Amino acid sequence: MSRIRTLLVDDERLARRGLELRLAAAPDVEIVGECENGREAIELVASLQPDLMFLDIQMPGLTGFDVLAKLPQDSLPIVIFVTAFDRYAIDAFEARALDYLLKPVEDARLEQALARVRTRLGERAAIEQHERMLALLADVQGAGELAPEELIAKVAGAAPARFPEVLAIRTGRDVVRVRAAEIDWIDAAGDYMCIHASGETHVLRATMKQLESALDPQVFQRVHRSAIVNLSRVRKLRPHANGEYFLTLESGQELKLSRTHRDKVELLLEGSPRRLA
Repeated sequence: MSRIRTLLVDDERLARRGLELRLAAAPDVEIVGECENGREAIELVASLQPDLMFLDIQMPGLTGFDVLAKLPQDSLPIVIFVTAFDRYAIDAFEARALDYLLKPVEDARLEQALARVRTRLGERAAIEQHERMLALLADVQGAGELAPEELIAKVAGAAPARFPEVLAIRTGRDVVRVRAAEIDWIDAAGDYMCIHASGETHVLRATMKQLESALDPQVFQRVHRSAIVNLSRVRKLRPHANGEYFLTLESGQELKLSRTHRDKVELLLEGSPRRLA
């Protein structure tokens, strides 16, 4: 059984002890450290690299929100806020907390939060597996790269397009030309990007920023930290309870639309001539 390495952060010793006793009933939770202030929390996250952190909001010196602001965002553990003040709930979720527990913590509510943690860790494991498979594919087949001099496709008798009609992907001596209009979606995994077009997947070394700048924003939009979608390929929007959406493409592929990008994408979709189901 994989252990969930957990850090407890609370300035009240009895509160930490109460959580410790309740978590003892979860065989997959391992408490690797505890501390009583934000400064120590930052140090322990860096040294212990826990999977999960129970974080008090109201602490002397640095608050729980201050701690999150000072931690590297790309290596945050899963965060569950624990506090006696429910007025902080909205701020807690906006600060990327997975869940929010009120003191005194109820056993049933804690188990509900742990269930969400297990689900999130499973998703993270799937993403890591995807990254490893892409790296292996790139090693075996060779990862392509964008050919800058061919990014903009010229139309005979016309001025160069503002955005390319073709992405030229160079792999060794070969150059594969992928028509932008045929791209369904693009996703990222580690140092690699996957361009999904016409039933094929092209793996290349590039950044999300490079591809965003190369594609027409009226057609392609970021819908997640690691995904760009061709808006004309979106067939259906399905809302999710936490403010996110799921997009279903014409191919049947389903992508998550995060809350961060919701308003921008919804606005473009409303202005699209394509009618969404």
